[in-house]
Amino acid sequence: MKSKIYGSTVLRFYSYKKCSTCVKALKFLEKKGVSVQVLDITETPPNKRELNSMLKSYDGDIKKLFNTSGVQYRELMIKDKIAKMTKDQAIDLLSKNGKLVKRPFLLSPKVNLIGFKEEDWKKEI
Repeated sequence: MKSKIYGSTVLRFYSYKKCSTCVKALKFLEKKGVSVQVLDITETPPNKRELNSMLKSYDGDIKKLFNTSGVQYRELMIKDKIAKMTKDQAIDLLSKNGKLVKRPFLLSPKVNLIGFKEEDWKKEI
């Protein structure tokens, strides 16, 4: 069975092993037969090119890329700073701190997905 988004390409799947949502997403992908390269988002955050690609997929809404429920998001008071950040400043910050990036984070040649809502992923995969 070939997925709509990947064909025979191995996709990049950024996750955090202690994140139950990431575990659910990975099981969903495995069930669909989607091959992924699993990367620990805290050790290897998405690079600037990948973040910019994801940003385009979400109509330039930079807040969608942030893990707004994360401890570091609150500790760094990003909520109060995000409106004044330029896109480049936000992308730079996210590329250096994977704990700030919303997860799971799935990159493919045809569609990029962030967060896991099974009904949304079913439409794309």
